[in-house]
Amino acid sequence: MADKTINPILKQVLELGPPLAFFLLYLKIKENTYVMSGVEYSGFIVATLVFVPILLIAMGVLWYLTGKLSRMQIFTAFMVIFFGGLTAWMNDERFFKMKTSIVYGCFAVILGVGLLRGRSYLAYVMAEMLPMKDEGWMILTKRLTVFFAAMALANELVWRTMSTDAWVKIETFGFPILMFVFLWTQIMALQPYLEDDSATDTAKPD
Repeated sequence: MADKTINPILKQVLELGPPLAFFLLYLKIKENTYVMSGVEYSGFIVATLVFVPILLIAMGVLWYLTGKLSRMQIFTAFMVIFFGGLTAWMNDERFFKMKTSIVYGCFAVILGVGLLRGRSYLAYVMAEMLPMKDEGWMILTKRLTVFFAAMALANELVWRTMSTDAWVKIETFGFPILMFVFLWTQIMALQPYLEDDSATDTAKPD
């Protein structure tokens, strides 16, 4: 399927809608207890179970409209499905909470392995969206590796020492905001390494 372009607002709704839906559902049912097949489940676990199909539907629509999904999106969805299912099966909310640590930790390890090999796996994923010199990609990859490792540790600290309410709020809003601010500041700092494709495009024959 060929890549397609969609309205950027719709794209953001499909990407950010499922976590927000989980947050709102959790707030509504967090005090409730549900009995299924003779087993009691907390509102948090029920919200987790509802979140999984919502995420899959949103990703399916995104794939249908754009013709592609990033490797990061596919990996994150797999982790959500796996740990969401494990949370329900074991009836233990800790599995879903630690999922975030494992996702960030895996990203840090993958990027770190690339750095040890003298390569930027980040460039492999994002080079088309953000043309940049190899030196710039290596700098960004090193910084993002450290950032992902720090986020994994931060999530462990949050879910192990704070309430479920606090974790849900930080997971839904805190971590994404930190990610946005980090990437924005890095792109601003790495402006000298950005490449301008316009000159290359104008040099190409019609």
